[in-house]
Amino acid sequence: MPSMSILTESELRDLVALDLDAVACVENAFTALASGRVVMPPILRLDIHESNGEVDVKTAYVPGLDGFAIKISPGFFDNPKLGLPSVNGLMVFFSAKTGMIEALLLDNGYLTDVRTAAAGAVAAKHLSRQDSQTAAVFGAGVQAQLQLKALTLVRPIRQARIWGRHADKAIAAAKALSDELGISVTAVSDPSATAKGADIVVTTTPADAPIFHAEWLEAGQHVTAMGSDAEHKNELDPAVFARADHYVADSLSQTRRLGELHHAIDAGVVPAERDFPELGAVIAGGTPLRRSDGEITLCDLTGTGVQDTAIAALTVARAETAQRGTRFDA
Repeated sequence: MPSMSILTESELRDLVALDLDAVACVENAFTALASGRVVMPPILRLDIHESNGEVDVKTAYVPGLDGFAIKISPGFFDNPKLGLPSVNGLMVFFSAKTGMIEALLLDNGYLTDVRTAAAGAVAAKHLSRQDSQTAAVFGAGVQAQLQLKALTLVRPIRQARIWGRHADKAIAAAKALSDELGISVTAVSDPSATAKGADIVVTTTPADAPIFHAEWLEAGQHVTAMGSDAEHKNELDPAVFARADHYVADSLSQTRRLGELHHAIDAGVVPAERDFPELGAVIAGGTPLRRSDGEITLCDLTGTGVQDTAIAALTVARAETAQRGTRFDA
């Protein structure tokens, strides 16, 4: 008789952490995407403007994996005023052989947080200078904090600066990260000062107008933009594209439609037909894209269904090994 397993957020947190295993899981997902064999439909998106809300549905089938995930991810950005988190959601894991539901992962966005932070680490691993020691993070929420933690897994980060629209949140995040990571993390009120001297810059906000400007770029920097996962979102000044030596997308078809690239195209900075490499191809190629320490690299991460299937498959495998979750007969 078919059965399925239900796992709660607390169980999922016990099973999967933001660590090198998670980074490797997402790195492999990008490599699989570059193979051309992954089936990944466009993101299904629902906007609920009256509540400042959005819902994304992502999925992908990866040949070689026993199952695939469908993720439902709501983001309602006025929720903090109600004492609720901005993001929640769940993943449903199906058998790739029978289509039967095998697991319901009630993660409230936790697995998405982990795979998104891991993607930032993968981008930094393959695009930033190996000796990068200073990070600048734009944003002070959960993902901003996870992005800095992820960077410390792949680069020798010794100090970091955080800028947020709400100074009190940035200060609290900086203190928490300093205590947890054992490095110097400071909150900075001036965004240009946040970026100054940084080896790696990460933007992870729901901004709908640029918060990072081209004139702040410095030789040798790497920039990862995380927040532009919808058509109206925009963190980077389009002129950043004119100054960057290399641009890399997680999925070029997505970034042309809803990433930072689409804003650069609309602004006339980048020709609409220009081709760019995807992160998976850079990884699979095995040759560093950066040719010198002075080059500026830019990565546009909009989030892909292949990442969700990869992290869900890892989670389900670990749950089965550890015999975690509550099983129900269908």
